[in-house]
Amino acid sequence: MRARSRLTRPRPRVLFPRSNNSNTATSNIRSNTRMASAARAPQPDVELSIPPLFTTEPLIRDSLPTESSRVQDATIDEVLPFLQGEEFDYCNFHGVPHLDRRLHVKFLHKQLGKLPAAFTPADPSRPWFFYWCLSALVLLGEDVTEYRQRLVDTVRPMQNQDGGFAGGFGHTSHLATSYATVLSLALVGGQDAYEAIDRRAMWRWLCSLKQPDGGFQMALGGEEDVRGAYCAAVIISLLNLPLELSQDSPARSAGHTGLFTGLADYVHQCQTHEGGVSAKPGIEAHGAYAFCALGCLSILDSPHRSIPRHLNVPLLISWLSSRQYAPEGGFSGRTNKLVDGCYSHWVGGCWPLIEAALNGPGSGPGGEEANSGGHALPAAKGSLFSRDGLIRYILCCCQDQSKRGGLRDKPSKYATWWPCF
Repeated sequence: MRARSRLTRPRPRVLFPRSNNSNTATSNIRSNTRMASAARAPQPDVELSIPPLFTTEPLIRDSLPTESSRVQDATIDEVLPFLQGEEFDYCNFHGVPHLDRRLHVKFLHKQLGKLPAAFTPADPSRPWFFYWCLSALVLLGEDVTEYRQRLVDTVRPMQNQDGGFAGGFGHTSHLATSYATVLSLALVGGQDAYEAIDRRAMWRWLCSLKQPDGGFQMALGGEEDVRGAYCAAVIISLLNLPLELSQDSPARSAGHTGLFTGLADYVHQCQTHEGGVSAKPGIEAHGAYAFCALGCLSILDSPHRSIPRHLNVPLLISWLSSRQYAPEGGFSGRTNKLVDGCYSHWVGGCWPLIEAALNGPGSGPGGEEANSGGHALPAAKGSLFSRDGLIRYILCCCQDQSKRGGLRDKPSKYATWWPCF
């Protein structure tokens, strides 16, 4: 291993946009707002309070250059100017720009409009487009009920008589697109949205996807993986479907009687030797599948009981911790992969569930202790990952700083829907 030289250039200072000398009322308001911000913010001759961990190159790197190490080095070179506050007209004392809510809201509303012809090949993914946008708008505090009727009219033709929603009209029903559609209808709310779902047909279809090993196929005759376990659990829970299996379900051959029977055991089999969770037993661990596994188990029972009972929590924490890089601050989805803005959700969303598993009723006096592999788990104190690092990556590197708005994978990428979600 060889040491890597530190950056010697001085740290950047807070930059203030020059005021507009226009005499209009709007300009005066903006000017006053900027002066008020300047009064609260540090003066230009004050250094930013930026943790060195997130502003300097790693001290050590692999002595054997490979394609993976080269693209990793290139990514660090790409994000460092943003993390050091050099790419912004204004940032706060910590070197972080504000979340530009107005631009992101405008970007998301635009994506819910008419899409260009280039998106025709992505027609089977339409439910994901409107789910990502609606979910992000709700997180930003927007009222999305205006989209209720349009959404209902859009998804009705996607629902098949045999149950479930497809990605488009005439396509095969799929658990992923059914998950996105059901959640989108829940987001817009209302009786019309609820009644658009054929619950009886959905139940029969889910029973046909239930497999003898406890898991779920994503579509009839399709792949079986931990996504199916999570998507099915969410749909069953939200729609309050009966748990008893139909008599013709394939899972009956293994003695299963319910939709949730054997599901936790299937999830358990997907944990790998690294500690992460793979799509199915025996393959590579992935951050999104870890989220699906934890989410599924948290629906089946209280996290402090279900997660430690079916997963090796210390090993999982070790693997999840390894997904956060410095100086980037963001998460990668797999071992030896680059950081990506979308894993702020998939990996970042694992931590509250892990903390719920560690800090359940057992954390209080007389409560039930979380237990993994016969060993009591300690309560999580503070944060199990660097929240500061993740916030910095999202606000500094993932925000599209142009007038277009939206969020992206990293600064060199184009803003899209899923990083916003």
